[in-house]
Amino acid sequence: MVKVIELGYLGLNVTDAAAWRKYATECIGLQIVESGQDDRFHLRMDLQHHRITVHETADCDDLAYMGWRVAGQEEFKAMQKQLTDAGVDFQVGTPEEARERHVLALIKLKDPSGTANEIYYSPQVDVMKPFHPGRPLFGNFIAGDQGLGHVLVRSDNDEETYNFYKLLGLVGSVEYRIPMPDGNFAEPCFMHCNSRQHSIAFGFHGMVERLNHLHIQYSHLDDFGQSHDIIRNQGIDVAMQLGKHANDQLYTFYSATPSGWLMELGWGDYVKPETQEHYAGDIFGHGVEASGYGMDIDI
Repeated sequence: MVKVIELGYLGLNVTDAAAWRKYATECIGLQIVESGQDDRFHLRMDLQHHRITVHETADCDDLAYMGWRVAGQEEFKAMQKQLTDAGVDFQVGTPEEARERHVLALIKLKDPSGTANEIYYSPQVDVMKPFHPGRPLFGNFIAGDQGLGHVLVRSDNDEETYNFYKLLGLVGSVEYRIPMPDGNFAEPCFMHCNSRQHSIAFGFHGMVERLNHLHIQYSHLDDFGQSHDIIRNQGIDVAMQLGKHANDQLYTFYSATPSGWLMELGWGDYVKPETQEHYAGDIFGHGVEASGYGMDIDI
């Protein structure tokens, strides 16, 4: 079975590109790379040409697409056969679409909830251009072969969503069983494809948009702390306070992006357990501070 090896890039649809330029550089520290097109720009976090493309639209603030990398051309061909054998519809991207993504080739498909996914190989890596953060950083971002971070996405049917991403080569399980006020339990699923604890999660029901949050991780504690201060000082909503997760052991907080969904910024180190376990809550913190962002239960 061929497997994807990282969540390599994202596309975001936004209605306020100017606000995103300011937020991405000043609050997070990402580098802007101009696309040469008026309706989009790229965000860079390591030596790869870009990790995020911000598309300006008139009426949408949501995830546009996710890009999953396979190791090379042979794996790319094998993935097409794997999807065909499983009866999954996909389209091979045009050479122009591949150039737009700065990869050698890609295929396009949708998960069971309609979220656009792309599978690609060979991203452009600009080794001759050092990464220049949008604000001074003590360290850098944890990316490279771990991919850009993780996402929490909408799932209209958790079993179908799990089977779709399992077909791409991700593995995972329910990692929290959180008691709810009505006596039921929230049981989100977390799936990984490399040494990052998870690259995608789903299972928080009631989501309307495709994206609840994007997680980005710093290598240096002080960069994480300064981001927290900058976001607080700019009066940006913090939906979930500083805390430490039980599953990935990262120190994180969740705050609002200019698009209304959340950015989870984090720092820390963790090695995944060899056998499955689940948790009823986090180690500390992550109390809800601002409601209405789809994270109104403590995890």
